[in-house]
Amino acid sequence: MKLLRVNLTEMEITEEKLPEKFRRKGGRGLTSEMVLDEVDPEAHPLGKNNKLVFAPGMVTGTSAPSSGRISVGGKSPLTGGIKESNAGTPFAQSLGRSGYKAIIVEGKPEDSEARCILEITSQGAELKSADELEELETSETMEKLLESYDDHNFCLVGPAGEWKMSMAGICFNDPEYRASRYSGRGGLGAVMGSKGLKAIVLEKRIQDVELADEDLFRQGQRKLAEGLREHDVTKPGGTLNSYGTAALINVLNQAGGLPTNNFSSGEFDGAEATSGEKLAEIVNERGGEGEMGHSCHPGCVIQCSNVYPDVDGEEKVSCVEYESDWSLGANLGIDDLDQIAEMIKICNEVGVDTIEAGVTLGVAMEAGVVEFGDGEGAIELLEEIRKNSAMGRILGNGAEFAGKAYGVTQVPTVKGQGMPAYEPRAVKGIGITYMTTPMGADHTAGYTIAPEILSVGGEVDPLKAEGKAELSRAFQATTAFVDSSGYCLFTTFALLDDDNAMEGMVDTVNGVLGTDYTVEEIVEEGKEILKKEREFNLKAGFSKSDDRPPEFMREEELPPHNEIFDVPDEELDKVWDF
Repeated sequence: MKLLRVNLTEMEITEEKLPEKFRRKGGRGLTSEMVLDEVDPEAHPLGKNNKLVFAPGMVTGTSAPSSGRISVGGKSPLTGGIKESNAGTPFAQSLGRSGYKAIIVEGKPEDSEARCILEITSQGAELKSADELEELETSETMEKLLESYDDHNFCLVGPAGEWKMSMAGICFNDPEYRASRYSGRGGLGAVMGSKGLKAIVLEKRIQDVELADEDLFRQGQRKLAEGLREHDVTKPGGTLNSYGTAALINVLNQAGGLPTNNFSSGEFDGAEATSGEKLAEIVNERGGEGEMGHSCHPGCVIQCSNVYPDVDGEEKVSCVEYESDWSLGANLGIDDLDQIAEMIKICNEVGVDTIEAGVTLGVAMEAGVVEFGDGEGAIELLEEIRKNSAMGRILGNGAEFAGKAYGVTQVPTVKGQGMPAYEPRAVKGIGITYMTTPMGADHTAGYTIAPEILSVGGEVDPLKAEGKAELSRAFQATTAFVDSSGYCLFTTFALLDDDNAMEGMVDTVNGVLGTDYTVEEIVEEGKEILKKEREFNLKAGFSKSDDRPPEFMREEELPPHNEIFDVPDEELDKVWDF
């Protein structure tokens, strides 16, 4: 295995022998360590000294189930700290089969108007001009690339990335070549845009992934696949397959933890109208090109994605998932799935994170720019981002920036990043994850929703603060390893409830790498990843004060439980007592 280094100041590409210390790494563990090693924590996120690292997971590119994940790492322009942003896409599998352990993109061209494509094939890597793709939206960019490349996968940025907006994400193709799969969080699309890199074009299959122990790998593959096929959440015809991740809309609403109207309530009257059940009903009624149980990459056995049709059965957007449904729905007081789908489409085309976009619009509504519940008004605000207008620039730089611009105090962010779709005052374990993860508010960093709301891996009272630091720490450490492995986060539903499936996951990693991890050791490995990420942030100037909730969550009670975020600072700090 090798590293591919792309220097956009010198416009040079070099291959490097993989250092021994990276042999056991992959995904998030690899991107975070490389960023710590090579990026000055005080560097400007959009300057030449920041870097982007693309790394497939440890098992990505193999036939392991639901393992098509890629990690992208760098210094975030949204948080100012380290960032790993994760996506499921065929591009990840191609990178896993490329012979490269990671792609490191560094420097930036002297000509700020220059645009380039990084082309990677079995013949090598080459930089080419992409001036004809300048400021094209993502679907049009994908169409243009497909005219020249017919056996490749793609990574690209939309115009928001080129405009260096802090909520810009990095877009990848899905199996049908939609520009719809995102490493959305943290603004890494702006970093890619700042380097003049419009797209990466990657040949689908350059070589197969070498297995250190094929028998062990196959044994683990069978164990894990069996666990996923039998768990109620992940099995064929199960919750995620039937209703998508938006099945959580009703679940969180009933728990009083669905953030509504810019985190002013935990209940939304329009929850049923925007639920996964309603989504599936609309898709089935309209038929045509609509689809539930869609895969984000080949080999996904969970198939939680979807294709949402318009009233005529024509494809509208892929996909309407929980976070997007919530951020552009309940969080804005909007209960019309067609309007939500339109907003998701705009975000996908412009190339911005749907979570940050929705949280930002919630702050704008708090300021009275448009009223809560005004779907057409919300669409118009996203169109301002699309136009790159003065207002669009304010909104495109995220919720915290917009809050300062409009003088709003109720801004639901941690470390500058908008909170996802779980109210910390009603689900306190996930709140601790939001506050303490080095990534900024991020539910995927330690998904305590599993035991707190879904009774997966145990059952925990979401309203209680006691013991939640240990719970969040355990989930954060395990998740750091899963993000490194290349497996989808949703595999953890089966892993938490089925020891055999957990062993299978570990067996596949050992089968690929020739390692001897045990189930117990993966938690320790995850902790080492967390330590490296925290080390970067401390060097960047972060302190314990950055691991705290917004002031209003300490003081304002959240209906219907009328709870505040009453987790003491000492409990938050305890997460890092290891």
